[in-house]
Amino acid sequence: MLRRSLSRLCAGEEKRVGTRTVVVGHRPVSETDAYVAQKFCDNRIVSSKYTLWNFLPKNLFEQFRRIANFYFLIIFLVQGYEDWLRHRADNEVNKSNVFIVENAKQVQKESEKIKVGDIVEVKADETFPCDLIFLASSSTDGTCYVTTASLDGESNFKTHYAVRDTTVLCTDEAIDSLTATIECEQPQPDLYKFVGRIIIYRSNQEPVARSLGPENLLLKGATLKNTKKIYGVAVYTGMETKMALNYQGKSQKRSAVEKSINAFLIVYLCILLSKATVCTTLKYVWQSNPFNDEPWYNEKTKKERDTFKVLRMFTDFLSFMVLFNFIIPVSMYVTVEMQKFLGSFFISWDKEMYDEEIKEGALVNTSDLNEELGQVEYVFTDKTGTLTENSMEFIECCIDGHNYKDCISEMDGFSQTDGPLKYYGKAEKSREELFLRALCLCHTVQIKEADQMDGLIGHPERKYSYISSSPDEIALVKGAEKYGFTFLGLENDFMKIRNQKNETEMYQLLHVLNFDPVRRRMSVIVRTTTGKLLLFCKGADSSIFPRVQQEEIQQTKVHVERNAMDGYRTLCVAFKELTQKEYDKIDRQLNEAKMALQDREEKMAKVFEDTEADMHLIGATAVEDRLQEQSAETIEALHAAGMKVWVLTGDKMETAKSTCYACRLFQTSTELLELTAKTVGESERKEDRLHELLMEYHKKLIQEIPKNRGGLKRSWTLTQEYGLIIDGSTLSLILNPSQDSSSSNYKNIFLQICLKCTAVLCCRMAPLQKAQIVRMVKNTKGSPITLSIGDGANDVSMILEAHVGIGIKGKEGRQASRNSDYAVPKFKHLRKLLLAHGHLYYVRIAHLVQYFFYKNLCFILPQFLYQFFCGFSQQPLYDAAYLTMYNICFTSLPILAYSLLEQHINIDTLTSDPQLYMKVSDNAMLQWRPFLYWTFLGAFEGLVFFFGVYFLFQNSSLEDNGKVFGNWTFGTIVFTVLVFTVTLKLALDTRFWTWMNHFVIWGSLAFYVFFSFFWGGVIWPFLKQQRMYFVFAHMLTSVSTWLAIILLIFISLFPEILLIVLKNIKEKNHQTGPFDLPMLVSYKRIENGYVKTEDAVTNLSEKYPLRIL
Repeated sequence: MLRRSLSRLCAGEEKRVGTRTVVVGHRPVSETDAYVAQKFCDNRIVSSKYTLWNFLPKNLFEQFRRIANFYFLIIFLVQGYEDWLRHRADNEVNKSNVFIVENAKQVQKESEKIKVGDIVEVKADETFPCDLIFLASSSTDGTCYVTTASLDGESNFKTHYAVRDTTVLCTDEAIDSLTATIECEQPQPDLYKFVGRIIIYRSNQEPVARSLGPENLLLKGATLKNTKKIYGVAVYTGMETKMALNYQGKSQKRSAVEKSINAFLIVYLCILLSKATVCTTLKYVWQSNPFNDEPWYNEKTKKERDTFKVLRMFTDFLSFMVLFNFIIPVSMYVTVEMQKFLGSFFISWDKEMYDEEIKEGALVNTSDLNEELGQVEYVFTDKTGTLTENSMEFIECCIDGHNYKDCISEMDGFSQTDGPLKYYGKAEKSREELFLRALCLCHTVQIKEADQMDGLIGHPERKYSYISSSPDEIALVKGAEKYGFTFLGLENDFMKIRNQKNETEMYQLLHVLNFDPVRRRMSVIVRTTTGKLLLFCKGADSSIFPRVQQEEIQQTKVHVERNAMDGYRTLCVAFKELTQKEYDKIDRQLNEAKMALQDREEKMAKVFEDTEADMHLIGATAVEDRLQEQSAETIEALHAAGMKVWVLTGDKMETAKSTCYACRLFQTSTELLELTAKTVGESERKEDRLHELLMEYHKKLIQEIPKNRGGLKRSWTLTQEYGLIIDGSTLSLILNPSQDSSSSNYKNIFLQICLKCTAVLCCRMAPLQKAQIVRMVKNTKGSPITLSIGDGANDVSMILEAHVGIGIKGKEGRQASRNSDYAVPKFKHLRKLLLAHGHLYYVRIAHLVQYFFYKNLCFILPQFLYQFFCGFSQQPLYDAAYLTMYNICFTSLPILAYSLLEQHINIDTLTSDPQLYMKVSDNAMLQWRPFLYWTFLGAFEGLVFFFGVYFLFQNSSLEDNGKVFGNWTFGTIVFTVLVFTVTLKLALDTRFWTWMNHFVIWGSLAFYVFFSFFWGGVIWPFLKQQRMYFVFAHMLTSVSTWLAIILLIFISLFPEILLIVLKNIKEKNHQTGPFDLPMLVSYKRIENGYVKTEDAVTNLSEKYPLRIL
């Protein structure tokens, strides 16, 4: 059989003669005659359709001959391609080369082959391939600088320290000689916590144990900076690294439109089942009369008549299901996928979303969520690199109450300026110099030197750049440099600065009291060349003012408050002079605290508190964290569109809070509620204190804001606006309270507080916590649509968790844009993406969905009614060609063009008037009310199609000679009225006409006429019956047919035309139409108690009316 098939495949079907000769017994008649045996098939009977080797291709060919099944093929290919792209991105990371130290030599391996315990060498500007314990570096002091922008969004440099006993092992041979073991905690996602110890074994000596903390851990994804190379030992690899634990796998997202389609399909499936049940029941009721039997063209055989009645009823039920199955719009899925895929190109092609700086535009990674962009209720945004450019600028300073401002504000480069300065009054010269020295000394900034050749002179010109764990420290050092005091670096514990007289000053750095979010200040203790001991301290005003002489505060406080109102980040500067005895005590206490393995933080905090007391205030600074262009305007537009904006950042609270004021997330009148380490405290009663604060805030908000059933959106009717600030440690207490906690409902109370605030700031968030916040809001009652936007790998988890994820093509790598649904160059592009593209996508696809259900109901209802006139014999009303071509050719292209090109409101208007976004929010166009309207409209027109033709041609005469027409002519007239009506209905709904709309609408009608003539004008040899032969041509020779078609089309569209006329009249009279969307939204929003008054929404509807039904 296989040989025969291959022979046919290669040589074609063998020729057969008219007769066959069979040789009995396979013996030739004569021995002298040559015997050539003919080839016959063997005696196997094959009734199966497939073989083992042809099943897959043959079955796929048969399946995809059905056009509707292409939907599943498209989904299969699209999802496969998207996952292939992710595999390729993973391979780029996993196959990257790293260097492992083995046997005192460097061995190059692929990153995925690193094992726990391997000693890895990482060079400058390389990314750490796994979580490493820092052993040694090229720096003699055993330090290195890293940037964790891809992890927590902070692009500033952080200092990490090698294990004290291994800092000298800075060569391959030396590090390979190390014998040690590491004991540490099991992998956990918190980026800022690590507990462990290393035990170092030396020959003929006792093992030495050293504690390990987060300052010794180099995280995968972080980048080595300002250090030539480091050695580290792998402790967490692969999916156990902190970055991987903060990564949340990508799940399939479903839009609200898809959920509405599923709900509507259930309704239409019930209609299908009801129709089949009714027809089956009535058929047997009708046939219960002995005079009524199956029609002659559907007569049953005796065997079929003797079949069990229940089985016959079930068979008839299935036949009716097949007859009416076209009411289920399977082809709609194909059209929706095409609309989403083709429509996504409009985002990529938008020139206004193209950024000249990076030479890139917007990118669509997932086209399935286009319409979801028009339904967003909550926006979760990162701060660093998303709202801001992450570049701080020194603006002005205040010394002893006198304001100083630089004439020229420069961000880039280092121009040393000795003056002049704009100032209002002037402090004493000594106080000015003391203030500028404090800025030059009170920081953890490091100097990076670079030799560049001067093209004119030809000798190296030395230039400096600053690196620090805090960008505002760099801004302050640059500010001091503009005023004539330049920090020259730290060498052997001596800080060098150059004063305004170009003289170098040396200060011995004795201690650094590092910044922490609870103290909100940092200090340094230095010794001058004359032996004087000085403590310089800088920090937030609330942290400095209680620790200085109270009579010094008032003048500076005025400037601090003014700068805070302007959105600047303010810091106060203080100092005090120490005696040798005081310093000796502080030095002893600090050393004891640093050596403690238990409660180290608490002990050091106590020493810091005692040391930073009784200081003298010098002045204050104002630093601007420059926002991205139009960030504030974008947030205001999102608020005006009814969306709530939450900022989720890994940055410090003070920096984030200042940015929120600058971008107008917080207004000056906003009362801030804090749930932070400062307000909750670090004592054993912190959970009790948290409970007290939660209940206090909850009670305050309940009294101020009336209870509503929906989530509270930004409102202009509240007497007081509230904003909430929470940090990561407090969020952990809320989401994961201890078992012995007195309250287990922290999460619910916290969520209620958040929903009643106009803005929320979450700072010091780990990536996984960002995702938890998004999930918490997403799973609230009503399932609000959420959107997350960020630019770094630390934002990937929340981008994947939200309904819609937006990646910024920023400076922090492309992890966010690769894992997002959409990527844009800047935050400002979010405005047009949502307010214009999202609005239009939703309106288009909502109309497409409603239109498909409507036109299919119009299509099948006459088929159902016809059964009452043909004895329920399952006789189709339409020809099979019309059944096949209706959704594929006659009505598909017009609605596809509409769903791609329609603009009911100009794009510029949508972008400039954000309140229009609220008109289509909450899935307004796919609610049950508009769905029922479209359903009743389809039922009405279906009745008009059938009974209009039935009553107009009741005498069955068609031609002038009295010749009657048959059921195929009847069905063709109904089908003609149907095609023209549903197509012209779409033409009435179109407001934005292009040449393509004209082409597909009038072209579809012309194609229907041409096809009908062609199909009925040719005798097709492959058809057993030529029942449609010249039916269409004969039909159109009758004047009465022309009049009937025109009349029925007009009657069907008359309600639609009347609705448009009444709407236009009411618009002129400044009234809202009965089916005008703003009225629906107005009612719903006011019922929930969180939107403007009805008059305001009505005024909006007068400008931009939009019907949804």
